[in-house]
Amino acid sequence: MNKILKPSSRKWVIVAMMFLAIICNYLDRQLLSILKPEILEHFGIGDLEYAWIVNVFLLCYAIMYPISGMLVDKFGPKKVILGGLTIWSLACIVGGLAPNVWVFAACRGFLGLAEPTIFAGQLVAVTLWFEKKQRATANSLCTVGGSLGAVIAPIVIAWLMGLLGYWQHVFVISGVVGLVIAVFWIFIYQTPPKEVLDVTVGSETKTPSGEQKSFKMKNLLKTRSLWGGVLIRLVSDPVWYFCCFWLPGFLRSMGAHQGLSNEQTLNMIQWIGGIPFLVGAIGGILTSVWSDSMIKKGMTAIAARKKMMNTMVIIAPLCMLVPFINGAANMAFGLKIGLIIAIFSLVAVMCLSWLYTFPVVLAESFPIRNVATVMGISCGAGALGSMVFNQFVGSIPESAWKILFIVMGTLHLFAAIILTKMVRKETPSEE
Repeated sequence: MNKILKPSSRKWVIVAMMFLAIICNYLDRQLLSILKPEILEHFGIGDLEYAWIVNVFLLCYAIMYPISGMLVDKFGPKKVILGGLTIWSLACIVGGLAPNVWVFAACRGFLGLAEPTIFAGQLVAVTLWFEKKQRATANSLCTVGGSLGAVIAPIVIAWLMGLLGYWQHVFVISGVVGLVIAVFWIFIYQTPPKEVLDVTVGSETKTPSGEQKSFKMKNLLKTRSLWGGVLIRLVSDPVWYFCCFWLPGFLRSMGAHQGLSNEQTLNMIQWIGGIPFLVGAIGGILTSVWSDSMIKKGMTAIAARKKMMNTMVIIAPLCMLVPFINGAANMAFGLKIGLIIAIFSLVAVMCLSWLYTFPVVLAESFPIRNVATVMGISCGAGALGSMVFNQFVGSIPESAWKILFIVMGTLHLFAAIILTKMVRKETPSEE
């Protein structure tokens, strides 16, 4: 395989493999939200307990994200992604075989520990293999796997559920698919050759002795851009996590209030639940291409990324309309669902524009040897913010969700201010 693939071809095969791994990542994650009624009935639990299970995942996710980044910076993306893929796939399989809710929750915790590895590793792999004018596009093509995983998840999961009849079997099959992808990853990824690295990371990032410049941890923690990244993910990530963990259940709940059965609401989600994620994926790629095109026209990389991301936040206030649409007494159910799907499709475009491109901003703000660590710390903060927000969602009745949607309509506006004021190019001093 190494002899057959030239570097110019290998880098796109690597992107394809990471794309598939991230699809698997999100498919495993979405199993819980899509099969929520069946899982809750099986274990005899309610929404509050469901929120705690989600938070077990998010807490482990938040803790492991910085550690994943440090592991990638130390051992490289190949080993860390392989380990993560293997562990989260096994966690999914064991979750499907769990004899009680405690074992099931523990498996979701292991899923949370393993899943960040793909995102920290992916960013470093893209940074090493692609030059700046292709980097955001390549990164978005990897990360779009998450959105497409969310798109196909309702279709595939509902189909498997109908075919097999047991939610446990769906978990096991999904885990087996992840193990197959892990085997292929062993043979596909390799460190780029020197001629590629000279183009992608460049001589300006090296010391006079030829070593890559980087921050020591104590100095890294003093940089303004790191803390800007922490705050940005802390306040903006909860909107996307709501889409992943609560939107499918919210739509099924709307159907249940109309008298639809669990089977009917699952069938409804099968065909419409993935629409926001598909639209968001397409929009996320197009906005990434837009930011790359601005660089090709002469704009600096960070300025181009900021312009695109700050433009997209005009979508955020649309979240505030959802409770009014849902509560409209004289509006037909089909129209309500259609309008809410349309709103969350636009919200997904905004969220994914940020999630696809902000890691690239970090990659272009910090030396390559610090990139995964910075991403891990900032994304860990995002998971912590989402965990707090998730507990808030689970602790209030749906009748009080008006406040929830108002809050979601403002979070990316705050993130845009932080991006503008705090994120910049960070250069280590000579030590």
